[in-house]
Amino acid sequence: MEQNAFKITLESNPLISIKLIPGHFTTINSHVNYYIDVAELKANALVAREAARNIAMPYLAGTHVDTIVCMENTKVIGAFLAEELLQKGISAMDGSGGINVVTPMSSTDGKYIFYDSEIEWIRKKNILLLTTTISSGRTLSSALECLSYYDGIIAGITTLYMSSTDKAYREVHALFTSDEIPGYSLTTTSQCPLCKAGVKLDAIISSEGYTRV
Repeated sequence: MEQNAFKITLESNPLISIKLIPGHFTTINSHVNYYIDVAELKANALVAREAARNIAMPYLAGTHVDTIVCMENTKVIGAFLAEELLQKGISAMDGSGGINVVTPMSSTDGKYIFYDSEIEWIRKKNILLLTTTISSGRTLSSALECLSYYDGIIAGITTLYMSSTDKAYREVHALFTSDEIPGYSLTTTSQCPLCKAGVKLDAIISSEGYTRV
């Protein structure tokens, strides 16, 4: 599986890339023919800083950000993103004292919630939502539901990778999209062409990684 992996690189910055592993994969509610590996973007400080600089660009001129909400272990990028916005964006001019970077926790019923000590950074605040990937839209929907519950104001949504099928949500800024991946396919389990062809699953995938089956 890994021997067939390859990378695609951001045209504007060769330091930013994602690794693609072709195969037959399942998520909680869909089947897909590529595993999108963005681990280096989240874990390597140099690469995360470069990614943050690129992510910040659409928000520098006209978007005030109070809080960055980081989903799926994107807090390293989120910290660099806050630094970039405070240095160059309009958030640096309002004298508010900074940008908070937080991650919600998951409750026992699978809902996202914030600690009481963090709610003041969410309620009536301008939120920049940062995610790893948007494929089925499940995580994004849950995050938006959470922020709505706490009266957060969505100032922007950005992701490292997005399936083109999810562009209908709202304006989402993505470093990479499935349009750049040859033959990309995301389907329900019942409609999966690989299943219909009798191809066995390679792995179960999530935003954290994959587990072979």
